[in-house]
Amino acid sequence: MKNKYLALVKFSFTFLLLAGTSLLRAQSHDSVKIKSQDPPIPVEAFFGNNGLYYQANAKKAFAPGSRFGFFSLATYTADYKNELARNRMLIEAQFSYTIKAGFGVMTGTDMNSVTGFSAIVGPQHTFASRKVLAVTIASFFLNAKKDFKLFGLYEYKPSIRRGWSLYNRAQFIYNYSMKEGTHNRSYLYLRSGLKKEALVFGLGANLDQFGPSKTFEDNYGVFLRWEFR
Repeated sequence: MKNKYLALVKFSFTFLLLAGTSLLRAQSHDSVKIKSQDPPIPVEAFFGNNGLYYQANAKKAFAPGSRFGFFSLATYTADYKNELARNRMLIEAQFSYTIKAGFGVMTGTDMNSVTGFSAIVGPQHTFASRKVLAVTIASFFLNAKKDFKLFGLYEYKPSIRRGWSLYNRAQFIYNYSMKEGTHNRSYLYLRSGLKKEALVFGLGANLDQFGPSKTFEDNYGVFLRWEFR
């Protein structure tokens, strides 16, 4: 399992490198248009061999051209047999202020089934264009364990023909207790498929690790996503 996990991690880094190159090209050609981009609100259901995964996220500015924004992420994983110990959830709500070129600061709350509830604060970077969405957030938890979490969500959606686009996404979390020096939770979620206007569908993989011993769980299947405007 670990070899499979490492192979997929290497694949994800290759994807991020390609997406990053496209991001830089888009940033140099569409710097004016980027500021006006307002990402949709996607809702996704992932049907895997080991469970159902649901995700919804939103990133919106308070007003067109405003430096103040809001980001929210809600996910849950449900075991098909409804074993409560295997059901997990995560809810984040963050208010942000953009300083320059997508870099800014945020504060908010994080609630999950592994480390519980905590207020958070930290830096972030966001970028949105027609082809690329990139969100990177570093969260310092104001809790007893002094947790630290790095979150990344990267999408690459190049057009192919007649309104169709490829859809690729890499999403990760790494949560670490700075006080105890132990791993809390991490995951790498990969998606690859096709996009037609608001509809997205394809194949996916959810790779999770839990606790100090990094217990590994995998989930492979198909996903269906709709982007609300």
